[in-house]
Formats: sequence, structure tokens, C-alpha cells
Amino acid sequence: MHVLGRTDETGPAVHLGAYRAADGSDGAAVGLDLEHPHAAVVVGKRGYGKSHTLGVLAEDAARTAGVAPVIVDPMGEFGGLAATDGAVPATVVEAPTVPADTLPPASWPELFDLSSTDPVGALLWEAASHASSLGAMTTYVHDSGADADVRRAARNHLHLADSWGVFDAAGLDADALLSTQATVLDCAGLDDRATAVLVRAVAAGLYETCVEEDPPRLPWLLIDEAHAFVGGVAEPALETVVTRGRSPGVSLVVATQRPRALPPVTVSQADLLLAHRLTADEDIEGLAAATPTYLSGSLRERLPSDPGAAVVVDDVTESVHGIQVRERETPDHGADPRVSARQSSSDVPQSGHSPSTTGTGAAHSGQ
Repeated sequence: MHVLGRTDETGPAVHLGAYRAADGSDGAAVGLDLEHPHAAVVVGKRGYGKSHTLGVLAEDAARTAGVAPVIVDPMGEFGGLAATDGAVPATVVEAPTVPADTLPPASWPELFDLSSTDPVGALLWEAASHASSLGAMTTYVHDSGADADVRRAARNHLHLADSWGVFDAAGLDADALLSTQATVLDCAGLDDRATAVLVRAVAAGLYETCVEEDPPRLPWLLIDEAHAFVGGVAEPALETVVTRGRSPGVSLVVATQRPRALPPVTVSQADLLLAHRLTADEDIEGLAAATPTYLSGSLRERLPSDPGAAVVVDDVTESVHGIQVRERETPDHGADPRVSARQSSSDVPQSGHSPSTTGTGAAHSGQ
């Protein structure tokens, strides 16, 4: 099996799939390197394999000694990783929390779209500098000498943050995440700002731990729908990981259906790009502007059209490959719900046309 992302043939790898021949058939098996840290970007429009590819990476990373995959799951699509009776060692954290003081004081005004020079933003910054929990921050605000309306507004913001349910003094830390199994952080239903808090805390915590210690396992942080965290409190930590994370051993894989929304540094610093089907001109043009010069022809010409197919730009070996991502071994919760899967014999009309036939006839009669 040829392994993308490295120049040698040693060390663990993900079984990614197979090379895609010009006629669309599968060729030789292809893998993706797990031996070295990487920064990777996975892109593709909905339904063409973006989240599926993250699941494939997570499956094999979870089974690799020395690797600790952490999956940020904004849509609740990766719970199937833990549904295999231990075939893939994984656990789902259904209500992930982090301590409030994992968010730097300077980020609290930004969390509520406030300036640090705004009276309310400044009070939140000051409270976070002196307190380590939401309760203590609220008490600090209440006891401060700020104007009553400023204190009231600051308390309201803190009450909103408390309602998200992501702050807890006993919340996740890097040691808990660097475990012997994959950790899926189920963020479905959370406010985007709440998920951004989790992303910031997890990314920064993993990076700092790997810088300060020599952990027994190296983290692979996989983030789906990464465009939701651009321009918010999570962005500084993600930028640090993508630009400096490989030296201490932190790998980052971000997936998005809107590559134009990613910061240019994310794409330009990635050493692996896996691109599924894209159709929006601004997405294709934005991605093409950041691709390397050794990509012969236009990116538009190389993009696949079939689900699961991808073009991989491997900056480690300065090469480009067409692949077909393999099937998942665990249940894929990212598939669209189907009406037919919910039908039973009692749902079928006893006489007359079926709903689909009736609908088709109505459409024709209107022409």
C-alpha cells in the first residue's frame, strides 16, 4: 500500500482507500501517514464524502497505538465510531464541558462580539482575570464599582454563557483526551459560540500539553464544519496548531463544505489537501489560489464528480493523486434521513395511486 504524506514506507497509516484510475475503476490500495504529525484540509459539498473521510481517518487512528484522535462533532454524525463492540476503541462525550478559565480573559469580550474597550467587554475581561468559574465571575461583576447598567449587561452575558452548558470546573482536560481511544465530542444542538469555546479549549489544551510534556500518545484533532469557527474565539488556537503544531506533535484535520470561509493560512499551511466534489465558483477559486504550483492544470479540471472520490494534494512529496475513499467500518450517521427507511406496510396506501405516482401525475397535468 502506498502511503500519502511521507517519503518513507515505515510506520502506521490509515487505509484511506484506493487509487482511482482514469476510467473510474479502483487501483492499488492507498493509505495516509500516521507516523508523522500533519495539518490537513478536507473539503467537499454536502453529500460527497467530506465527513465520511473524517470517519475513515478516525477509525484507523483510533486503532493505532500512540495516537489519540479527538473528533469535534457539530452535527452528531460520528457516534457510530463507538457502536462496534470495541472493534474501534472510541467513546462519545454527549455533553462535553470545559473549565471556564480555559478561555483566556481577552476572549470573553470577543465571545459576545464586544470590544475590549467597551465598558461591558472590559468588565468581562476583568472578571475573567480575577475568577476561574462563571459563578465567581458573576460575583465579581456584581461587586464591582461599574455602573449598574454595565453590571447588568455583563451579568446577562454570563447567564447566557451558563445556559450553553459547556462550562464546568470538572470539565475535559488534555490528559483525559489523550486516552487510548478516540474521543467524540458530540456538539449537536449547541450554539456555535458554545462549540467554539470547546474547540478553543481543546485545541489550546492539546497544544500546550504537547509543548510542555512528552505525552504517551500524540493527538489528532479532527474538526467537522470548521467554517463555523472562523473569526471567533476558536480561531487563534486553530491558527497556532496549524502553523506550529507539527513540531510538538499535534495533528489537525479540518473539514468544511465552504473552503472559501477558511483563513488563507489554514489552506496554505496544510501539507495534505483532500478535495471532494465542489461546484461553487468562489469555493473552487479560493481553494485554487492556495494550491501549490506543481498541481498541473486547473484544480477545477481535477476535482471529482462522484461521491467518495477525491483529489489529494500531498505537499510532503509534492504530488497529486486521484483516490476513492473506502467504505466506513462503523455506522455512518452522516447519511441523509430517508422516508423509505421509515415506511412500513401500514404506510402504503390501500387503493389508488402511490404518493410518488400521484405527485408525478399532478406535475405532468400542470404542463
